[in-house]
Amino acid sequence: MFSQLELLIAFRYLKSKRSEGFISIIAGFSLVGIILGVATLIIVMSVMNGFRTELIDRILGLNGHIGVYENQNDFNDYEEYSVAIAEIPDVMAVTPQIEGQGLMVYNTNAEGVVVRGIRWLDLPARKQLFSSLKDKNLENYEEDGILIGYRLAKKLNITKNDYVSILTPQMQVTAFGSVPKQKRFKVIQTFNVGMFEYDAGFVFVSLESAQSLYGYKKQNSITNLEVYLRSIINIEKIKNRIKSISSNNLNITDWVDRNASFINALNVERNVMFIILTLIITVAAFNIISSMIMLVNSKTSDIAVLSAMGASKTNIMKIFFITGMSIGVLGTIIGTLIGVAFCENIEKIRLFLENFTKNELFSAEIYYLSKMPALIDPLEVLQIIILSLFLSFFASVFPAWKASRILPAEVLRYE
Repeated sequence: MFSQLELLIAFRYLKSKRSEGFISIIAGFSLVGIILGVATLIIVMSVMNGFRTELIDRILGLNGHIGVYENQNDFNDYEEYSVAIAEIPDVMAVTPQIEGQGLMVYNTNAEGVVVRGIRWLDLPARKQLFSSLKDKNLENYEEDGILIGYRLAKKLNITKNDYVSILTPQMQVTAFGSVPKQKRFKVIQTFNVGMFEYDAGFVFVSLESAQSLYGYKKQNSITNLEVYLRSIINIEKIKNRIKSISSNNLNITDWVDRNASFINALNVERNVMFIILTLIITVAAFNIISSMIMLVNSKTSDIAVLSAMGASKTNIMKIFFITGMSIGVLGTIIGTLIGVAFCENIEKIRLFLENFTKNELFSAEIYYLSKMPALIDPLEVLQIIILSLFLSFFASVFPAWKASRILPAEVLRYE
């Protein structure tokens, strides 16, 4: 495809000469631009992928894939629905749940929390929560026990076996008038699921305790059923099966519906970041055009001599195409290696920078996660490489074509 002579001349033109220092500086900036563009694009896309994957895994590890609610306020007589839904293929578990707001009080400290009442035997279905618990022997879990997020426990200085009280908006009439309903719980242990929202603001109690705390009159009354699937591929079919069971008495939502605004925001942010960072590579490609045109203008005498010695227009075009494309290929290779290496060690780099600057760079309170995630998608990396080479290709074609159009007779006339 390329002769040895063409490669030799092209690579010689890449070497800097004192008289061509300005040209080599522009070419150097082009190389750095390609490297930074490719590396940054890989890093940002990998972090966005990791962020999305980690959040979804944690959300699904704490909540069901499908939520089933009764159109009335309370979900009464849920057992028959639970049994029918559990018989649907690909349904792994169906768990009843009560959810409400509360105020947790410990000594003189208080904090608003989301209270979830579940059956302790259903804990393994919530993989993210169950895997974070040290004591997995469910026989040790008392009816009046409570699980607390570790950040919440740390904030209120709560430890295992301490007693806390939960106050709810529901009122009860006493000899002293109407007061909020409250119940005392013993802390079984704390959990750490890696999501700030849950670790700092959620508590889990037994289903029976939640029914008593929130004044459910019937023992078989709940807020909703959480349905866990073996695979989310057939989630729409399963939703339709559940609808056919309910006869329009149930309101059915899936994890996408419940997190739609959040997922849409992630997708929009990811697409916008891709477009913005692609512009870095585009600017670097224009720098290749500038440096190559300046190189062509400085090498008109060489081009004329080569043409006079028998080099064809195709030979001339190939020489300058190789010169420009070499910048793009080299920048893409180095940028890819830097980007992948950075992603593989991103958490170590974050910790080093935080220790060095003494500032928190990735706050769990803002970004929900306690660790910076990065998930490298090989197909996406390949797309970035192709994009970079594609822009470099077109940036090299025009200067090479311009070089091939130089007439040797016109140049040598004035030599």
